[in-house]
Amino acid sequence: MSDNILSLSCKQLCDKILAKEITSVEAVEAVFNNIEKFEPKVGAYVSFDKDRALGEAAKIDKRIANGENPGPLAGVPVAVKDNMTTDFGTTSCASKILAEFKAPYTSTAVSKLIDAGAVIIGKLNMDEFAMGSSTENSGVKQTYNPWNLDCVPGGSSGGSAAAVAAQMCFASLGSDTGGSIRQPASFCGVVGLKPTYGRVSRWGLVAYGSSLDQIGPLSKDVTDAALMLNVIAGDDKRDSTCVDESIAPVNDYLCDLDTPIDGLKIAIVPEFIESASDEVAAAINNSIEVYKKQGAEIVEISMPHFEYAIATYYIVATAEASSNLARFDGVRYGHRSDDIKSYIDVYSKSREEGFGQEVKRRIMLGTYALSSGYYDAYYLKALKVRNLIRKDFTQAFEKADCIIMPVSPTTAFKVGEKTQDPLQMYMADIYTIAANLSGVPAVSIPCGFDGENMPIGLQILGPSFQEDKLLRVARMYEANSGIEYKKPAILD
Repeated sequence: MSDNILSLSCKQLCDKILAKEITSVEAVEAVFNNIEKFEPKVGAYVSFDKDRALGEAAKIDKRIANGENPGPLAGVPVAVKDNMTTDFGTTSCASKILAEFKAPYTSTAVSKLIDAGAVIIGKLNMDEFAMGSSTENSGVKQTYNPWNLDCVPGGSSGGSAAAVAAQMCFASLGSDTGGSIRQPASFCGVVGLKPTYGRVSRWGLVAYGSSLDQIGPLSKDVTDAALMLNVIAGDDKRDSTCVDESIAPVNDYLCDLDTPIDGLKIAIVPEFIESASDEVAAAINNSIEVYKKQGAEIVEISMPHFEYAIATYYIVATAEASSNLARFDGVRYGHRSDDIKSYIDVYSKSREEGFGQEVKRRIMLGTYALSSGYYDAYYLKALKVRNLIRKDFTQAFEKADCIIMPVSPTTAFKVGEKTQDPLQMYMADIYTIAANLSGVPAVSIPCGFDGENMPIGLQILGPSFQEDKLLRVARMYEANSGIEYKKPAILD
């Protein structure tokens, strides 16, 4: 019974719970059975609370028994990345500096999940303060890829992707600053969606790069991604960067999901495909053929400023991180050093003890870029290049409805393979960063496997606030690709 439940999608599970064929309590029990079996090996969770989850599930079941409909995620077990505040449990951002922090409020995105009937299982591991591409920078634990425990799950939302892949939740929320939803989704063989900047409220998301961060879902399939986006999308007056729905209405992302795509124009940038590994390039080329058979027109384009995306991102993101993380000072909240002899020690020693090496590296880079004499040479120039990258996307979407490209140059790499070379680690995000710099939506969907049976992801990017079209293109690949679904090795 447990395996049958866990094989369901969010949509299928919700329908069965509402039809009283399965209870939410049974679904939560099934998830915790897998957590007991696989969490010691995968390490996806920072924290979870079985008693609380079962209590919330029982409330959902009671409401359904009384004839109520709790919402589109009624009774579905969902988990969230540990940088989204909840008024239950801790919110640590996988950092020692916030190890005991208990937030007094719940973030908007998580609140919307709860209001839709979802049962929150726990908080998921991540690179500390979302800074990393492999979840090896977590200050709590290492997360491993369920397809091969010798490999990383990607990052920074590595826990969010690994938990879905290992069936330790039915869907999850991650955050994407430079690819942190899409890259781990690709590495773990799940669907990961970064919505348009401003489509989902960031209120209650602990900030890394405020002009780049966006919350989005990770799920088993495209339908569940659309369902999750239906729940979390929309305006929020508490977030000034959230776009008003009178300007950009929120669509029903499930409505046109299965509409054929014949006549749509899909753009490719040949050099992006050629620069990926042979197996990744072959999978992307196969994806192009799938779209051609459905009547889509393939258009070749160029994006001349894309090559500057990584340099631009690591100036903008680190500058914003330097500013955002200044609040963790050992005074107001978070870790405070016991080895204090002066006011300077409160600040310097608390941060030295609380932050990991990658966070310190990025704070220093950002502080340098913002310092007097270097602001114009680095930060201001990066903002100018960012505008050029936005212009590349604007011109591309005048010629095509969407763009497809790899998510990552390779499949998941081995644990420890890139930790001694930060620049090589940064290059893992070469195809994903530009979407954050420009604010456009992008989704990663599974499109094949390499010779080691590791998943490969296809990235689809679309115009701002056209997630409905983006998800439709993703769903039509999913429905027509003919790729045989495989289970991660850990589940066999």
